[in-house]
Amino acid sequence: MKKIALWMMAPLLALVLGTGHAATQNELVLGRGDVVKISVYNNPDLNLETRVSANGAISFPLIGQVSVAGLAPAAAEKKIAAALVSGGYVKNPQVNLIVTVLQSQQVSVLGQVNRPGRFPLDASRSLLDVLALAGGVATEGGDQVTVLRTGDGKTTKEVIDLTDVIRAGDQAANLELNGNDVVYVERAPRFYIYGEVQRPGIFRIERSMTVLQALAAGGGLTQRGTERGLRIKRRDAAGKIEIIEAKYDDLVRADDVLYVRESLF
Repeated sequence: MKKIALWMMAPLLALVLGTGHAATQNELVLGRGDVVKISVYNNPDLNLETRVSANGAISFPLIGQVSVAGLAPAAAEKKIAAALVSGGYVKNPQVNLIVTVLQSQQVSVLGQVNRPGRFPLDASRSLLDVLALAGGVATEGGDQVTVLRTGDGKTTKEVIDLTDVIRAGDQAANLELNGNDVVYVERAPRFYIYGEVQRPGIFRIERSMTVLQALAAGGGLTQRGTERGLRIKRRDAAGKIEIIEAKYDDLVRADDVLYVRESLF
């Protein structure tokens, strides 16, 4: 597998740019909706391109319906060849099957990525691989990635911290993705600052960001601003707004509104 390359996301989180190893046909598993091209050496009348049906089968000349869903291409080749032999149609068939459209094994990447969409899992792909296919995490993206998986009629949700994966090297969190998984990159949490600061507005909350760091993000105080009486407007668990007298080492939370007062002297 090629080495995963990283570039820094503004300004904290590293974006992931990586590629998985080269895919081979034997690594694929056929599924409903896949389009396959099949040829039989020296038997051009048996060549065809077809789609795997909703019941997981293809219709092949002479032998009829062949169930291929869940089989690797090599296994499907052997199954078709065996049916041709057992039916007495071809003595020693050399069957070649190529997947031309991989519809069944796709993963959806949504949210704050540069190229959201559906991507084929043409090989074993990890979470970082798929984020790379989607162009990496966008500027507004956060550290948190949610992976939704459906199996046995149940949907499970797993939240991955990209900082743990990249900085701490937690490869267990770098999930191997399956067909129909959904990857959602959350927007980075933000805070608001207004009043007597140089650059009032909305800013990204960095990990463990303090009030003092938030003031620095806003460009610092104006000449009329005062460090005394800093206030944070914050919604509690019930949604009610509370006003907090802020200290420099207090941590900033998502959607906090920081107000810098004007000096009275």
